[in-house]
Amino acid sequence: MALSVIGAGFGRTGTNSIKKALEQLGLGPCHHMEEVFGNPSQLPYWQLAVDGQTVNWEEVFEGYHSTIDWPSAHYWRELADYYPEAKILLSVRPFERWWSSFTGTIKQVLDNKDTITDEHTRAVASMAYTIIAEDTFSGLMSDKDTAYLAFQKRIDEVKQTISADRLLIFDVSEGWGPLCAFLNLPVPQVEFPRSNSTADFNESFESDSNDSGK
Repeated sequence: MALSVIGAGFGRTGTNSIKKALEQLGLGPCHHMEEVFGNPSQLPYWQLAVDGQTVNWEEVFEGYHSTIDWPSAHYWRELADYYPEAKILLSVRPFERWWSSFTGTIKQVLDNKDTITDEHTRAVASMAYTIIAEDTFSGLMSDKDTAYLAFQKRIDEVKQTISADRLLIFDVSEGWGPLCAFLNLPVPQVEFPRSNSTADFNESFESDSNDSGK
Protein backbone atom coordinates (compact mmCIF):
# COMPACT_ATOMS: atom_id res chain seq x y z
CA MET A 1 0.00 0.00 0.00
CA ALA A 2 1.46 3.37 -1.00
CA LEU A 3 1.23 6.48 1.12
CA SER A 4 -0.87 9.21 -0.47
CA VAL A 5 0.03 12.01 1.96
CA ILE A 6 3.38 12.59 3.69
CA GLY A 7 3.68 15.11 6.52
CA ALA A 8 6.89 17.12 6.63
CA GLY A 9 6.19 19.49 9.51
CA PHE A 10 7.44 19.40 13.08
CA GLY A 11 5.40 17.88 15.87
CA ARG A 12 3.15 20.35 17.72
CA THR A 13 2.04 21.98 14.47
CA GLY A 14 -1.43 20.52 14.70
CA THR A 15 -0.32 17.08 13.63
CA ASN A 16 -2.80 15.20 15.80
CA SER A 17 -5.67 17.26 14.41
CA ILE A 18 -4.39 16.67 10.87
CA LYS A 19 -4.17 12.93 11.54
CA LYS A 20 -7.83 12.92 12.53
CA ALA A 21 -8.76 15.10 9.55
CA LEU A 22 -6.98 12.83 7.06
CA GLU A 23 -8.71 9.81 8.56
CA GLN A 24 -12.09 11.54 8.29
CA LEU A 25 -11.29 12.18 4.62
CA GLY A 26 -10.69 8.47 4.03
CA LEU A 27 -6.90 8.67 3.99
CA GLY A 28 -6.38 6.65 7.14
CA PRO A 29 -5.05 5.02 9.03
CA CYS A 30 -2.60 7.89 9.38
CA HIS A 31 0.77 7.15 10.95
CA HIS A 32 1.77 9.44 13.85
CA MET A 33 4.17 9.24 16.79
CA GLU A 34 1.32 7.85 18.88
CA GLU A 35 1.40 4.79 16.61
CA VAL A 36 4.97 4.11 17.73
CA PHE A 37 4.11 4.57 21.39
CA GLY A 38 1.10 2.28 21.06
CA ASN A 39 2.63 -0.44 18.88
CA PRO A 40 5.96 -1.93 20.05
CA SER A 41 6.49 -3.61 16.65
CA GLN A 42 6.93 -0.17 15.10
CA LEU A 43 9.89 0.90 17.21
CA PRO A 44 12.65 -1.27 15.66
CA TYR A 45 12.11 0.32 12.25
CA TRP A 46 12.70 3.79 13.63
CA GLN A 47 15.67 2.66 15.65
CA LEU A 48 17.20 1.37 12.41
CA ALA A 49 16.47 4.68 10.71
CA VAL A 50 18.06 6.62 13.55
CA ASP A 51 21.16 4.42 13.24
CA GLY A 52 21.39 5.29 9.55
CA GLN A 53 20.49 1.79 8.38
CA THR A 54 18.24 0.87 5.48
CA VAL A 55 14.57 0.73 6.38
CA ASN A 56 11.86 -1.10 4.46
CA TRP A 57 9.29 1.68 4.22
CA GLU A 58 6.69 -0.73 2.83
CA GLU A 59 6.86 -2.68 6.08
CA VAL A 60 6.84 0.45 8.24
CA PHE A 61 3.71 1.83 6.62
CA GLU A 62 1.89 -1.42 5.89
CA GLY A 63 -1.80 -0.68 6.34
CA TYR A 64 -1.33 3.12 6.43
CA HIS A 65 -2.49 5.56 3.76
CA SER A 66 -0.85 8.69 5.17
CA THR A 67 1.69 9.85 7.72
CA ILE A 68 2.22 12.98 9.81
CA ASP A 69 4.32 14.07 12.78
CA TRP A 70 7.68 12.83 14.01
CA PRO A 71 9.32 10.38 13.51
CA SER A 72 8.31 10.08 9.85
CA ALA A 73 8.46 13.85 9.26
CA HIS A 74 12.20 13.70 9.96
CA TYR A 75 12.56 11.50 6.88
CA TRP A 76 10.39 13.57 4.57
CA ARG A 77 13.02 13.66 1.83
CA GLU A 78 13.44 9.90 1.74
CA LEU A 79 9.69 9.32 1.85
CA ALA A 80 8.97 11.91 -0.82
CA ASP A 81 11.43 10.12 -3.11
CA TYR A 82 10.18 6.64 -2.21
CA TYR A 83 6.53 7.57 -2.77
CA PRO A 84 6.74 9.91 -5.79
CA GLU A 85 2.96 10.03 -6.24
CA ALA A 86 2.33 11.12 -2.64
CA LYS A 87 1.46 14.70 -1.83
CA ILE A 88 3.54 16.53 0.77
CA LEU A 89 1.81 18.36 3.61
CA LEU A 90 3.97 20.85 5.51
CA SER A 91 2.15 21.72 8.72
CA VAL A 92 3.13 25.07 10.22
CA ARG A 93 2.09 27.48 12.95
CA PRO A 94 3.49 30.78 14.27
CA PHE A 95 6.86 30.07 15.84
CA GLU A 96 6.12 31.62 19.25
CA ARG A 97 2.99 29.48 19.62
CA TRP A 98 4.86 26.41 18.45
CA TRP A 99 7.73 27.04 20.89
CA SER A 100 5.34 27.44 23.81
CA SER A 101 3.55 24.22 22.89
CA PHE A 102 6.75 22.27 22.21
CA THR A 103 8.45 23.29 25.45
CA GLY A 104 5.35 22.40 27.44
CA THR A 105 5.01 18.93 25.93
CA ILE A 106 7.58 17.11 23.80
CA LYS A 107 10.61 18.88 25.25
CA GLN A 108 9.60 17.96 28.80
CA VAL A 109 9.24 14.31 27.83
CA LEU A 110 12.61 14.25 26.09
CA ASP A 111 14.37 16.12 28.89
CA ASN A 112 13.13 13.49 31.35
CA LYS A 113 13.35 10.41 29.13
CA ASP A 114 15.72 8.55 31.45
CA THR A 115 13.21 8.70 34.30
CA ILE A 116 10.43 6.96 32.34
CA THR A 117 9.72 3.63 34.01
CA ASP A 118 7.96 1.82 31.17
CA GLU A 119 10.66 0.21 29.02
CA HIS A 120 8.94 0.64 25.65
CA THR A 121 7.92 4.23 26.31
CA ARG A 122 11.46 5.04 27.43
CA ALA A 123 12.89 3.45 24.27
CA VAL A 124 10.53 5.46 22.04
CA ALA A 125 11.47 8.64 23.88
CA SER A 126 15.15 7.81 23.40
CA MET A 127 14.64 7.33 19.66
CA ALA A 128 12.71 10.60 19.50
CA TYR A 129 15.45 12.36 21.46
CA THR A 130 17.97 11.44 18.79
CA ILE A 131 15.73 12.67 15.98
CA ILE A 132 14.56 15.84 17.66
CA ALA A 133 17.09 17.03 20.23
CA GLU A 134 20.24 15.83 18.49
CA ASP A 135 19.54 15.73 14.75
CA THR A 136 16.97 18.51 14.40
CA PHE A 137 18.22 20.95 17.05
CA SER A 138 21.91 20.00 17.00
CA GLY A 139 21.89 19.08 20.69
CA LEU A 140 20.63 22.53 21.64
CA MET A 141 16.95 21.78 22.15
CA SER A 142 16.65 24.29 25.01
CA ASP A 143 18.01 27.18 22.96
CA LYS A 144 15.14 29.13 21.46
CA ASP A 145 17.24 30.78 18.76
CA THR A 146 18.55 27.41 17.60
CA ALA A 147 15.01 26.05 17.55
CA TYR A 148 13.81 29.01 15.49
CA LEU A 149 16.53 28.49 12.90
CA ALA A 150 15.72 24.77 12.66
CA PHE A 151 11.99 25.51 12.44
CA GLN A 152 12.51 27.97 9.60
CA LYS A 153 15.08 25.75 7.90
CA ARG A 154 12.56 22.93 7.63
CA ILE A 155 10.03 25.23 5.98
CA ASP A 156 12.58 26.63 3.56
CA GLU A 157 14.02 23.24 2.60
CA VAL A 158 10.63 21.68 1.91
CA LYS A 159 9.58 24.67 -0.20
CA GLN A 160 12.83 24.52 -2.16
CA THR A 161 12.68 20.75 -2.67
CA ILE A 162 9.04 19.91 -3.36
CA SER A 163 7.28 21.23 -6.45
CA ALA A 164 4.44 23.66 -5.76
CA ASP A 165 1.83 21.39 -7.33
CA ARG A 166 2.77 18.61 -4.90
CA LEU A 167 3.00 20.72 -1.73
CA LEU A 168 0.53 22.22 0.74
CA ILE A 169 1.80 24.54 3.45
CA PHE A 170 -0.97 24.26 5.99
CA ASP A 171 -1.96 25.83 9.29
CA VAL A 172 -4.78 23.94 10.99
CA SER A 173 -6.46 27.28 11.74
CA GLU A 174 -7.33 27.36 8.01
CA GLY A 175 -9.69 24.42 8.44
CA TRP A 176 -10.97 22.05 5.78
CA GLY A 177 -10.87 24.35 2.75
CA PRO A 178 -7.19 24.33 1.72
CA LEU A 179 -6.70 20.70 2.74
CA CYS A 180 -9.66 19.39 0.77
CA ALA A 181 -8.81 21.52 -2.27
CA PHE A 182 -5.25 20.17 -2.19
CA LEU A 183 -6.48 16.58 -1.99
CA ASN A 184 -9.36 17.08 -4.45
CA LEU A 185 -11.87 15.87 -1.87
CA PRO A 186 -15.21 17.30 -0.78
CA VAL A 187 -15.36 19.33 2.42
CA PRO A 188 -16.96 17.29 5.25
CA GLN A 189 -20.06 18.74 6.85
CA VAL A 190 -18.46 18.63 10.28
CA GLU A 191 -16.03 20.90 12.09
CA PHE A 192 -12.33 20.45 11.48
CA PRO A 193 -10.82 18.32 14.29
CA ARG A 194 -9.22 20.27 17.12
CA SER A 195 -7.30 18.02 19.48
CA ASN A 196 -4.14 17.40 21.48
CA SER A 197 -3.78 20.59 23.47
CA THR A 198 -0.87 20.74 25.90
CA ALA A 199 -3.10 19.27 28.60
CA ASP A 200 -4.34 16.55 26.24
CA PHE A 201 -0.77 15.67 25.26
CA ASN A 202 0.43 15.34 28.83
CA GLU A 203 -2.58 13.29 29.86
CA SER A 204 -2.11 11.00 26.86
CA PHE A 205 1.59 10.57 27.58
CA GLU A 206 0.86 9.61 31.17
CA SER A 207 -1.50 6.95 29.83
CA ASP A 208 1.14 5.68 27.37
CA SER A 209 3.71 5.46 30.15
CA ASN A 210 1.40 3.40 32.30
CA ASP A 211 -0.22 1.22 29.63
CA SER A 212 2.32 0.89 26.83
CA GLY A 213 1.69 -2.02 24.52
CA LYS A 214 -1.57 -3.01 26.17
